[in-house]
Amino acid sequence: MFDYTIIFVFFVKLRMVFAENTTKLSEKLLNNFNLIKMTSVMNKKTIIQILAVELIRSLFIAVMILGVALVSNGKKPNPMVMNPQTLPKLHPASQMEQGPPSVSGRKAEYLYHIFIIQTASHYQIDPALIKAIIMAESGYNTKAVSKRGAKGLMQLMPETAQSLGVEDIFNPHQNITGGVQYFKQMVNRFNGDVKLALAAYNAGSRNVRNYKGIPPFKATRIYIKKVFKYYQIYKNQMGEEIDRV
Repeated sequence: MFDYTIIFVFFVKLRMVFAENTTKLSEKLLNNFNLIKMTSVMNKKTIIQILAVELIRSLFIAVMILGVALVSNGKKPNPMVMNPQTLPKLHPASQMEQGPPSVSGRKAEYLYHIFIIQTASHYQIDPALIKAIIMAESGYNTKAVSKRGAKGLMQLMPETAQSLGVEDIFNPHQNITGGVQYFKQMVNRFNGDVKLALAAYNAGSRNVRNYKGIPPFKATRIYIKKVFKYYQIYKNQMGEEIDRV
């Protein structure tokens, strides 16, 4: 009978620990001495039944506590996984896509902003100027095709694109890379004169050489003015971005 009494008292105390707050626990501990007296008058069968009930309750409480602990741990953020909301907002163009997206306007301008900066900087061309050329050429329409057959963001002629190693003329990254590379060639050909380089990009370097300057073509002169207007806008915008940083 003494062994059952000890086990019984243990489970009663265990239940008190899980079920009662600190204040009630202290009160019940004062009455623990009466538990042994109570068990002395109980028969063996009654004690076993009480112990079984207490065991089930204690196991239930333990399982509940374990479950809460596991759920709480599951909600803690994994330090190895970055939360997208905490990441700085980057332009998606910093990642190369597999196929040319069918986008235009501000969406395309946003998508390829970083790539334009990287490519223009690589060829030592002002990124704001490249952005202005793209706006004047295609309005950031990745699928743009002119009446003369120029294609893509920077309106490359197929033969020019081929000579520059552009395999997919409608792929925005390849088109931008080829266009920047071609414009850099025009800048070098005309000794750094941006206006002549723009004229050559629009009307062909042969016409610039033949006229020994900007050709008297209305479309070419409008084109140059348009590029410089956009250039000033992009220059100011990028200057503001740098100031904010």
